[in-house]
Amino acid sequence: MTALPATGGKKLGLLIDLDICVGCHACAVACKEWNDQGISAPLPDSDAYGAAPDGVWFNRVHSYELEALDAQPASTLHFPRSCLHCETPACVSVCPTGASYKRAEDGIVLINPDTCIGCKLCSWACPYGAREYSPSEGIMKKCTLCVDRIYNERIPEAQRQPACVQACPTRARGFGDFNDPDSEVSVRSRERGGMALMPELGYQPVNRYLPARSKQPVCAEAETERLDPAQLPGALRWLDKILSR
Repeated sequence: MTALPATGGKKLGLLIDLDICVGCHACAVACKEWNDQGISAPLPDSDAYGAAPDGVWFNRVHSYELEALDAQPASTLHFPRSCLHCETPACVSVCPTGASYKRAEDGIVLINPDTCIGCKLCSWACPYGAREYSPSEGIMKKCTLCVDRIYNERIPEAQRQPACVQACPTRARGFGDFNDPDSEVSVRSRERGGMALMPELGYQPVNRYLPARSKQPVCAEAETERLDPAQLPGALRWLDKILSR
């Protein structure tokens, strides 16, 4: 079984804001596009346009319909899921060949494709469902935090972020060092009550989720309220007249 490295370096991870994620899947598509041509390639798909499509996706977005509860109206929650790069990952501990390993310098959990035998022990051990099996290669794959991008000095520094973070249109995803209390992800997580996923399991996931804020129900008065066109500036009165035809 694989030993874990000594801690003390960076703890790179993702900060995901569930309040502003719109479930557009841009993160999943950008991740697929980048990693299908990099060190993790290929990310194969099977029966993509058939009755039972399947494939290797490092990022997945699940959407849940939440029923109204007390003062909270019914709403939709979009939940992005990928590897959490745990501090004590079970997927690494159970690997019989050492193919799954955790980097001491930044905490990123990776897989060595040359020594992975595709036994799937890591996927059974991971409670977050973050491991992906590539049937065409017979090996396991997973999110790498775009390690071949974040350290790539050939691209502009502002773009040295995971592809999912770079592509998010609402900036619902952040990236940084959670071991640095002054980093943007640490500050935002602290101020908004960032949550670890299933901390009771003891794997100490690095990624944090910012909870959705309370939603205000729409009152009847607000629904019937109308602006008086006479109170609008001249240009807006003209526009209102044109659009009301």
